[in-house]
Amino acid sequence: MIIRCSHGLPLHLGLAVARFLEIRRTGRTPTPADFDHTFPALIARTLSDLAADERHVPRSASLLDAFDLDLATHAAGLAHQSAARRLIDRPMITEDAFAIWPYHLHGAIRSALVAVDDHIEDGWTAADWHRAAERALAALGRQWQEAHGRVPGRALLVACLRLARDYDLGDLAWLTDAAFAYTEDSVWEPLAPPIPDDQRPGADTPADALAELLAVIARRQHEHREHTVERLTAVLTTGLLPGNLTELALYYWAKAYKDLGRTEDALHGMRQVADAAGRLAARGRRGLARLASIRGDFSTTMAAIPTLGWQGRHHRGLGHIHLPNGDIDSAVAAFTDARTEAEQHNAPGEQAIAQNLLALACAFADPAHQLLEPLDQRATHLYVGIAALLRDAGTHHNDVTDRATMLRAEITVSGLAGYAPLLETAVAFHHAVRGAHDDLTATIDRLREATANGDYAYYVHIAAVMGDLPQPASPAIQWLDDNHTVHARWHALVTVRQQHLRN
Repeated sequence: MIIRCSHGLPLHLGLAVARFLEIRRTGRTPTPADFDHTFPALIARTLSDLAADERHVPRSASLLDAFDLDLATHAAGLAHQSAARRLIDRPMITEDAFAIWPYHLHGAIRSALVAVDDHIEDGWTAADWHRAAERALAALGRQWQEAHGRVPGRALLVACLRLARDYDLGDLAWLTDAAFAYTEDSVWEPLAPPIPDDQRPGADTPADALAELLAVIARRQHEHREHTVERLTAVLTTGLLPGNLTELALYYWAKAYKDLGRTEDALHGMRQVADAAGRLAARGRRGLARLASIRGDFSTTMAAIPTLGWQGRHHRGLGHIHLPNGDIDSAVAAFTDARTEAEQHNAPGEQAIAQNLLALACAFADPAHQLLEPLDQRATHLYVGIAALLRDAGTHHNDVTDRATMLRAEITVSGLAGYAPLLETAVAFHHAVRGAHDDLTATIDRLREATANGDYAYYVHIAAVMGDLPQPASPAIQWLDDNHTVHARWHALVTVRQQHLRN
């Protein structure tokens, strides 16, 4: 216990020995519990060795996991770095020259400062600690903004959310911009290890609500979308988020409903985001356009594309229109443009999404075209899996249908019902190329079931065309081109694949 609490600090060991001997003199046998704490004398003696202006620096540095001279100076409220520079030469500071913030306050001192500071003659009051936390958060914000939000990354966001939560900093300031930057990357590393539902604390401050919002957005890749909706609903119900962050929560709330196949709920959320005319308005309009295409209203979706721009992922939206219309060349061109634009904007997550959609579109027409590049996102993983099925469609290997069964299970587990029609269409393509009409008919039956609510109903028409089967009586699909042109495109993909396999 003594060794664990000392963090290797010799002064702590010396004080522990003195306490051990004091307890023995009373006739009592020392126990581990007698040493499960930090000695106030440790902090008092450590600070007494510092000049008056230097004492503020370790206190402010204790708010940070690591720091540099600029952070320590601004958090302490000092105008010059001289006190911080003298401090970093003392044994209580360790240095990692290769880290973004090279200096670390010794763990034993850092963990004890806040707890025992009010027992020290010149200790800070609660108001002093609060002001120091505000200064530290502002200093971190300046560094984040000067680095254009790319460096030092998500670890900074975690540390700052903790700082804002611990000191009840109601003004989230630049953390709002950092939160949007986190989501715009479309790279969903968790901000922190997942906390079981029964151990998750409620949100009492804006920082709590923001931390929970970002955790849900990241965690949705690994849980059923119904759970995502529940958690986002709870965040929205608190009313703690400012307007633009409320729109962020609403946007992902609507996306989760879209994935669940609950289009009306998704429309309600996307419409609120679009109507708010905030920084997510373009994404809201894209969501509305995507939902229109899901319902087969391709003309409305096409009319919305010019209003979306980069923020609304206009090229990707265009590809989503051309693909079901059987215009594979135009879909490939659109997804290629989406990938290029994402690269230009240094958005690796969006670039990978476009890459996977490009692989999906290419796989219909060219089984040798391999662009499969997985990313740790459940949705793009499914795109890769479906693209791989399309690449192998028509072959007589049993694992094509076995892999489809595994993907169905994954769709069910994750609550991504919107991907089921695309998967079944890929399986229908496989059976149509093989001329397996009984298997194709069974697949079309599954497609009818998956599109019974009207979403993606056009895939039933596409599957029937691929197998040269009668068209469903309803619903009528308003393709971008006439029925004959669209049907000819899809049927041609089957005949071209058959010729390829024969050769």
